[in-house]
Amino acid sequence: MLCAGLALAQPAPDRFAGAAAAYLVIADGRTLYSAATDARLPPASLTKMMTALVIEGLAQPDTEVVVSARAAKAGGARMGLKQGMRLRVADLVAGMLLRSANDACYALADHIDGGERRLVERMNDRARTMALTATHFRNPCGFDAPGQHSSAADLARIAEALLAQPTLAVLVAQPKLRVVSRDGQAFQLTNTNALIGRVPGARGVKTGFTDRAGHCLVGVVERDGVRVLIVLLNARDRWWDAAAMIDAAFDATMRPR
Repeated sequence: MLCAGLALAQPAPDRFAGAAAAYLVIADGRTLYSAATDARLPPASLTKMMTALVIEGLAQPDTEVVVSARAAKAGGARMGLKQGMRLRVADLVAGMLLRSANDACYALADHIDGGERRLVERMNDRARTMALTATHFRNPCGFDAPGQHSSAADLARIAEALLAQPTLAVLVAQPKLRVVSRDGQAFQLTNTNALIGRVPGARGVKTGFTDRAGHCLVGVVERDGVRVLIVLLNARDRWWDAAAMIDAAFDATMRPR
């Protein structure tokens, strides 16, 4: 597990100085490059990885959700849900992880017993169980808020937990997905992760952006049996630097045949 390697890793050189406020590059459990990995920073929609993990344990995929008025009015990235629409939990999770849709996120939060407040409590409980000491959530979607923070190291571990769930691991690797509401409304979900379909071996995981958090990314790439995980928080040039980090990690890890 990469998270085990992360816990034991020694400080890595800041090879990509200035690329992000914090970053982490791990190859097969070994930290190769890093900077400010324990800094508490706003995670933007990377938050939704934990939301998906908690939802996975609370609701059956085929359970029907009726879109709430609040969800229908959610700002930022959206699927385009309207109040009263009926969708499966699995389809809303897909919208939340692929499209980073806040309307899907709040539809799920309002559906769960106890609503948003109880969902956030469960997310924080899960963070404590995972010993994520730099992580605390105030909302499930990643909106900027006092006390909403995580770190590159913690987010790497959250990503590993998500990837350990087969259904979620398959989902975040999809470039596109079409879902249809119970009412017959079709939604075409395009993955916001530009690595998928462009960088060979890309398998996920999640993007994020807010004014405070800047551009954020957790990415996983697999090639020839080697897995590279990267985390970027408040990245200067998210896609360019991610590609450079991934290439450097594989160059450092792959052995000549």
